[in-house]
Amino acid sequence: MKFEVAINVMPLKDLLDPQGKAVLGGLANLGIHEVQDVRVGKHITLVVEAANAEEAKAIAEKAAKQLLANQVMEFFEITING
Repeated sequence: MKFEVAINVMPLKDLLDPQGKAVLGGLANLGIHEVQDVRVGKHITLVVEAANAEEAKAIAEKAAKQLLANQVMEFFEITING
């Protein structure tokens, strides 16, 4: 079966996010002062061939750990979309 797997990769909360700070400054320059904080990450979608959803999630987790996320600086969340 084919499963669509979404992986969201975000900077760890304890680390500074320079890209997020730049976006926050840009929003302020546009007059949008209501935004309090911005964190910028990555959204990755994989189409995985697997026997079941658990196997698809395990494949996505392996990909995230080995290639898609730097676990020293980032964390990831996996969602199976079907």
